[in-house]
Amino acid sequence: MYAIIEDSGQQFRVREGDELNVDLRDLADDATEVEFDRVLLVSDDKDVKVGTPLVEGAKIVAEIVDPAVKGPKLYIYHWRRRKGSRKMAGHRQGYLRVRVSKILV
Repeated sequence: MYAIIEDSGQQFRVREGDELNVDLRDLADDATEVEFDRVLLVSDDKDVKVGTPLVEGAKIVAEIVDPAVKGPKLYIYHWRRRKGSRKMAGHRQGYLRVRVSKILV
């Protein structure tokens, strides 16, 4: 069984037990689970349910594995030719790592 969910403008294909990095969000300090209710498609061995645009009543329950994961370092380099002007900066995006525990239809 798998599902396709949307979170922060990105689509993810998830199965039970999969770990994925989603954008950081404001959570309570004692939060242990996250629910994703924007489910676009749910498929099991026999049936496929496609939402228009969302599947009614479907949601994904995921447990928080690591609340602060950093992505790869990206370098931003600006320069102007023949001016001697250069500027370099780096950025590491923060993520929330979750493990999918249940797909509820």
